[in-house]
Amino acid sequence: MTPPLRVVIADDEPLALERLALAFRDIEDAVVVGAAANGLQALELITALRPDLAVLDIQMPGRTGLGVAGALPPQDRPEIVFLTAFDSHAVDAFDVEAADYVLKPLRLERLRQAVARARRRRQGAQTDAAEAPAPAAGAIDGFWVQGRGGLVRVSLGQISWIEAAKDYALLHTASRSYILRATMASIAARFPPPALLRVHRSALVRPDAVQALQTSGGGSQVLILADGTAVPIGPSYQRHTREWLTGAASSRP
Repeated sequence: MTPPLRVVIADDEPLALERLALAFRDIEDAVVVGAAANGLQALELITALRPDLAVLDIQMPGRTGLGVAGALPPQDRPEIVFLTAFDSHAVDAFDVEAADYVLKPLRLERLRQAVARARRRRQGAQTDAAEAPAPAAGAIDGFWVQGRGGLVRVSLGQISWIEAAKDYALLHTASRSYILRATMASIAARFPPPALLRVHRSALVRPDAVQALQTSGGGSQVLILADGTAVPIGPSYQRHTREWLTGAASSRP
């Protein structure tokens, strides 16, 4: 049996820290071993406890979450998940290759997805290596995002879904998330179906990453992706999403 991930959590807002701790009680494959109320405490706890995962609020007194992660030697750094409200100070060009960025207010299902991604990284999953078919000459089939050493190319074949974050977009792959300064409208216009499918005002998915469409008793619908991620479908997008997926499926060989 795989042991649970040992987790350190950090947030300078007491209520937010309490909610985060309570959320982890409902995640079976993770256990909180330490909680910090600021960046300095977080750095001390991570150094002393050497957890598998650190969930850090980006904005904290003493040290920001980015500062905490950056102060840890890469060889000793746990997997990192940042919590952020994405205000004007939330995104930094410094890239610590975080597993995920979870938007506030915190949702349990979204936290589960981040923990699952961190676990895949710990287990050495290399599913990001799968690429989409080679584009035609001169075609643009991905994004350039800021990395620690400069720009990094993320191809459409790596991306499972894209999440809106105010003036930014989170490009989610199997092993990590990337931050891109772009609106969902601009991305959807640049990559219309079949490249990406708009399923929510805050979400685009790559159709080839979809494994199932599930409907609850209340009529809400979610898409289940190949990595197990559940992406909600907005009510006004349900009919279009179902029609497009069934039509796309019937046209496949």
